[in-house]
Amino acid sequence: MKNKNEKGFALILAIVLLLAMSLMGGSLIVISAGDHRNNNSSDQYQQAFYVAETALLEGEKNLKNAMMGHWKISGSDLVRDIGNAKLPENDIEVGATDSNNLVANHNTACVKSFRNVTRQNFKVAQHVTDQSFYKLIAPIIVPDEVIDGLETDVTGKKFESEENYIKRFYYEYFSVFLGSMEYKGTGSSIAKTSTTKQLSGVAYKVYGCGIMRASDALNSKIQILIPLESVVIFN
Repeated sequence: MKNKNEKGFALILAIVLLLAMSLMGGSLIVISAGDHRNNNSSDQYQQAFYVAETALLEGEKNLKNAMMGHWKISGSDLVRDIGNAKLPENDIEVGATDSNNLVANHNTACVKSFRNVTRQNFKVAQHVTDQSFYKLIAPIIVPDEVIDGLETDVTGKKFESEENYIKRFYYEYFSVFLGSMEYKGTGSSIAKTSTTKQLSGVAYKVYGCGIMRASDALNSKIQILIPLESVVIFN
């Protein structure tokens, strides 16, 4: 004989189990979505970091070209413009005003991101802003190597989407002349056990920023800014 109190128990149990499973499924969806957002954010920060490293390399290359002479076309040859080669000095005043009392475009978000930079009468040897990372790497982009499975992208939307993403990244760099500095270089010395010797050169501190914008427009909001700095010595 069945107890009357047990009537409907199976239905209630099924509803409770269904509710519990629904809550668990919803929680898993929320967690997965959060992980996906975090992964995307991590990838964006990593890309901005690589762009900041590119800024340092471009800053170092620009200094080297200024000291040795920038490349120019002479007839059918590519030669250095030795006549205009010079040692870059700190003659660009960041945040200075021009003859019309307008602030020059040197006091940028990148400059402001470095806490160790003196704000008053701050001068640099070079300052290059708003450089498109996409334009820098465009000559070496091969569509088939950029996106896996591009052969299935008949309309080209995948590659266009990747292009638009890369176009959101910009870089900026500026350098400060530090003066003469000694460094260790490979070579012989009096001590037979030593393989280095003290050399003297000119030193610069290069500051670089990797910037990700909300869109590929220069005036769009900066979403991510990664600042890096390094010291380079030229002999």
